[in-house]
Amino acid sequence: MKRALSVIMSLLILGCELLIPATSGSACSRIMPFTLGELFDNAEIIVRVTAVKYAKPPDDPNIITTGEPDSTIEFKVEEKLRGGDVPDTIVLYGYLSDRDDFNELPVPYMFVRPLGGRGSCFANTYKRGAQFLLFLKKTKDGFTSNISALGPTNEQLRSDDDEWLIWVRNHLKSLEVKDKEALFMGDVPLWLNSVLATAI
Repeated sequence: MKRALSVIMSLLILGCELLIPATSGSACSRIMPFTLGELFDNAEIIVRVTAVKYAKPPDDPNIITTGEPDSTIEFKVEEKLRGGDVPDTIVLYGYLSDRDDFNELPVPYMFVRPLGGRGSCFANTYKRGAQFLLFLKKTKDGFTSNISALGPTNEQLRSDDDEWLIWVRNHLKSLEVKDKEALFMGDVPLWLNSVLATAI
């Protein structure tokens, strides 16, 4: 019952919000509904990681912002699902916590975990020692998971065989198959054109 209520509330929030820049004290919102294509198209790197420690602790541990923190977290990369030249550790802006923040929606997730539904549109708190599935984009300073407002870009995992992790692995495989099919189908006309041109 609790899970069903959480799902209903999240869907209501998602359905009612418009993409308007968040102001002080207001929740994030977006105009266009979230799509999985947006998430996967924007992610250059997808990794399963463990939140290890602060690379740079917050200046004041009593102040937590929904925007970009002044602290950074070091993550140990456990599995590389997408991307070349992925380092063994990744550093992101964020806060460490001792509390879980699991997404209660059904897989595939179409909305960010609870802590991401406030302020800046992105979750920026991570449980120390917990695993997360990160969708990342390279920046001039390193990486960011802020690639899809209110999207599930940095979800906490329940285990090594978490449903979200398994779904993402399978989806990436299906995307690879589609890419190969598109490449093959794109090559066929060129090949036929070449044969026809030679015959003529």
